[in-house]
Amino acid sequence: MCAQRLKKGDKVVVITGKDKGVKGEIERIFTKTHKALVKGVNVATCHVKPSQNDAGGLVKKDRPVDISNLMIVDPSLDKPTRIGFKIIDGRKVRFAKRSGAVLD
Repeated sequence: MCAQRLKKGDKVVVITGKDKGVKGEIERIFTKTHKALVKGVNVATCHVKPSQNDAGGLVKKDRPVDISNLMIVDPSLDKPTRIGFKIIDGRKVRFAKRSGAVLD
């Protein structure tokens, strides 16, 4: 489905929800649940108990965001764009529909 269009390391922008307009980089993709972990987006505060290695306290943690709420950022225009696929030299590559720039 949509999980193939976005990959780890892509720069994305949130298009809807409480973090609308925030840009970040994908750290991990969860293909079964169609979610992505984006750095600095959907941050939750968790209470952590102290342990031998950790002091504990309040820890900020990134939570997964649904892939449908993300849009890749066009590298040449720095604006959100849709993704298309085309074959160049026998390889299937992703390209930005807004500018035509190859993403892979």
